[in-house]
This record gives sequence, C-alpha cells and structure tokens, in this order.
Amino acid sequence: MIINLVTGGTGFLGSHLIDHLIKKNQQVICIDNNLTGNIKNLKKWEDNERLKIIDHDIIDPIFINVDRIWHFACPASPSTYKLDPINTAKTSFLGTLNMLELAEKLKIKIFHASTSEVYGNPKEHPQGESYWGFVNPIGERACYNESKRMAESLCLDFKRKFNTDVCIARIFNTYGPKMDPNDGRVISNFIVQALKSKPLTVYGSGKQTRSFCFVKDLISGIIKLMESNYYYPINLGNPQEIQINQLAKMIKDTINPELEIFYEYLPLENDAPNRRMPDIKLAKEILNWEPNISISDGLSRTIDWFKKNIDNE
Repeated sequence: MIINLVTGGTGFLGSHLIDHLIKKNQQVICIDNNLTGNIKNLKKWEDNERLKIIDHDIIDPIFINVDRIWHFACPASPSTYKLDPINTAKTSFLGTLNMLELAEKLKIKIFHASTSEVYGNPKEHPQGESYWGFVNPIGERACYNESKRMAESLCLDFKRKFNTDVCIARIFNTYGPKMDPNDGRVISNFIVQALKSKPLTVYGSGKQTRSFCFVKDLISGIIKLMESNYYYPINLGNPQEIQINQLAKMIKDTINPELEIFYEYLPLENDAPNRRMPDIKLAKEILNWEPNISISDGLSRTIDWFKKNIDNE
C-alpha cells in the first residue's frame, strides 16, 4: 500500500487530496499545525485506519518513512498570510526545504504546491510559465509570493544538485466545498454575505478579473502532474476569465434572484493583480488536463455546501 505524506492536509486543497487518496485505498499521514486548516475537513475519516494526523509545524524538521510527499502547507489567503508575514515566509521557505530534504533522504517524489501569486500583478496576459512575473519584493504580499518563488527555486536546485524527483504546480484561484468561510477570499465572501442577506463587498472597480477553477478539477490536475515526469513549474487553473462584478451577480442570482445587493466599492488591495488568467497550454500538452466543470455548476455545488455548513442566522 502506498504511504502518502500530505503537509497542510487539514486545509482546503490538502483535505480534498486526502479524500481522493483514501478513496483509492491508499494510506495517508497528514501533517498540519491547524494554523489555517480545520480538522473538521477530515472528520469523515476520523475512524479510518488509513489516515494518521500529526500536529506538527513544518518549520521544524521531521522524519517519516513514506512513499510520496504532497506539500501544501502554507497560509494562502492574503487575510491570513499577512497576519504573521515572517511566519508565512518561514513556512514557505523552511517548510519546503525540510520536505525536500526528507524527499532526498528517502529518494521519493515530492509535489510542491506553488501559486499564481509568483506572477505578481502581471504585465503579461494570460500568464504562461515562461513569464517571470511583476512582483513588489517589499510589499505586504511579498511574504507569500516571494517565498513561494524561492520555494520553486529550491525545488529546481534539489533537482539539479541531487536529481530529486520534484513536480511543481502553479495553482490559480480555486474554489469549492470546504472553503473557509472567513478566509477573506472573494467567492466565500460573496456566498456568506448573500446567504446572510448582507451587501456584497466589491473591492476596487469590480472590473478586475480572476479565473476560478473548481476544486475537483484542480485535484485531478495535481494527480496527473504527480504521475508525470515533468519537473518544471506548470500552471493549473481555469482559463475562463470573469469580472468580479459578474461573479457577484452570479452568486446573488443563484442564491436569491430577488435579493437586493448593495455594492461597497473599496480601494483595491496594494499589489493585488488587476487581471489573472492562466495559460494552460503546457498542462493540456503534457498532462492531457484541462478543467471541465463550469463556473455556474461549480458555484451551485459550493453554495449547496455553504448552506449546510454555515450559520445563516
């Protein structure tokens, strides 16, 4: 039986991956300090002998004998990673270093969850893997995007020096069941506000765009990447671009078309990108992967989950 180590396994993406692995009858060791994750995300497996959960901060080295490493651990939402920027940078850099050293010691493959944030506020659109990005190295977001850029560098340095078996996904905006209702991301914000009949808060003009990938599609891409031999960074995301204004209207219309929504136009966050959309040519060519769940279908599934899992009083 394959033994998987998943860091950040109680978080949004990590817990979805664990769901997949356990359903495939694989064994999983989850490492998380639950700083931004939630143990409830794995509740349905609490009595399953194939899952072991270890409370550990990956800033500190750990040795566990496993067959594969899936490395997700790091706060990913601006509202959380900016709370303790130094710890965010340490988690991304030292945590990745520790996991790479473990992979090298065990001679096993490691998946690293990078991010579209490495492109910063891009001047190239859509963003392809060859684009080096436009990042403010001393801004409030730098603790995350610069440490993720360094983590990618570490992965490739381990590949070049030790021939460590690595793969790197640059993950674009992802949504779906098990999102944290309070993590400050736009889809969860809009859904919670609409369910509670509150005004939908739109930052900036609302004309800025994002490209949202449903989590089931994203996990399938991650699985295919781990099974491939490709070791350079590869974009995983949905190339369908949507304005934030359009997203707000879709969520309102799905929850209650009669609901009156008031838009509060607040200043756009410093260094936040105006447009973000992945070029997924490489993923199509190398992984034979592209997302197939539409934004309307994905939002319906996500809203159904939120209705069952938040207090609407």
